[in-house]
Amino acid sequence: MEDEADKIRVLLADDHAVVRAGIRQFLEMAGDIIVEAEAGDGEEATLLIGQNPLDVAVLDIQMPKMTGIEVTRWIRAHHSSMGVLILTAYDDEPYAMRALQAGANGYVLKTAAPEEIIQAVRDVYAGKTVVDAVLAQKLVSHIASPATTAVEALSEREMEVLVLTAKGLTNKLIANQLNISDRTVQGHLAHIFNKLQAASRTEAVMRAVALGWITPAQDIYAKED
Repeated sequence: MEDEADKIRVLLADDHAVVRAGIRQFLEMAGDIIVEAEAGDGEEATLLIGQNPLDVAVLDIQMPKMTGIEVTRWIRAHHSSMGVLILTAYDDEPYAMRALQAGANGYVLKTAAPEEIIQAVRDVYAGKTVVDAVLAQKLVSHIASPATTAVEALSEREMEVLVLTAKGLTNKLIANQLNISDRTVQGHLAHIFNKLQAASRTEAVMRAVALGWITPAQDIYAKED
């Protein structure tokens, strides 16, 4: 039996108790995931995150008191290393874009198969970015607008950092692979965000894909049957 200390510790936030119960059941059946806390609204989610050592927050978008997007921003401000997976019924591009800009690591629909949602939690925990496959293609098309085609070119080193970011590597792993410091990686990412007019790692990667600068890594797409 797997030690609970080795499991992915999850906060599950959704304002429908029946939905939470169903999601919790199949997540914990995976064996390597444990739902440590449940919240019925966004404010409760932030309180529970502050009280428990957690790895991944699985958030609905529309919740009382604070939306999933607002909770995501709060997590990025107070628990930056925590993974955030938006699990929602909304397949609208504006919602997905706002969630990714807020710092979410994943955006998956509730209509996805349980196995896909389980894998999305694992991928987010591993530092990867997961977006519903069909929605990801729409987002790439949405980002590829005339206003984004005249961006400043990245340096060779910035491109190296961006490619490794697209593969889901953390700043520390990028630093180790390129033999530079974490602070230098942060500086490169800041320049990349500025040049690509991006607010998050995910948006930067998808904008670069839209511009044809990099080939989309499989990690930014949820698996399809």
